[in-house]
Amino acid sequence: MLDISFNPFPVLSSGRITLRKITNNDAARLFEFRSDREVMKYIDRPLATSMDDAYAFLKKIDDSLETSDGISWAIALEGDPQMIGTMGLWRFEKENHRAEIGYMLSPAYHRKGIMQEAFYLVIDYGFNVLGLHTIEAKINPGNQASKSLLEKNGFIREGYFKENFFFNGNFLDTAVYTLFRPVQP
Repeated sequence: MLDISFNPFPVLSSGRITLRKITNNDAARLFEFRSDREVMKYIDRPLATSMDDAYAFLKKIDDSLETSDGISWAIALEGDPQMIGTMGLWRFEKENHRAEIGYMLSPAYHRKGIMQEAFYLVIDYGFNVLGLHTIEAKINPGNQASKSLLEKNGFIREGYFKENFFFNGNFLDTAVYTLFRPVQP
């Protein structure tokens, strides 16, 4: 079983971006993302309607961090603390050395290679620091950008579940992608 601790909080950097802890100072930006229909288009969760929703989500992030059940980072450009996106690992199955990855990025920063850099940092951390065997992603099959990002990073589609998720009055499909820890020579 994995023995996970996020204390001290791991700050990850590529030189161009920094993945840092999400704090209450990010609440307004988090609200902006989670209330934006374009950002949330393929994240099948209710839109945030107030700052209270942002603070409730921040509490959920903090609670997961305290119990070592999940970790979420703010994506920021190097030298600029403003959060431009988020990425996290959660739904840990410690006994199976598995976790799920999730992410979102402000549309102003799409198609700039930022999410690819963040992916590299988090995947490396998951496999080489946490000791994960498998990282999983569950996506809305209509999200072509996410599908392309996953496939570019070696994830393979292992499953497709028809109408397994009820949201907003509709039954939605889910595509499941996985990446296995590379075999060490």
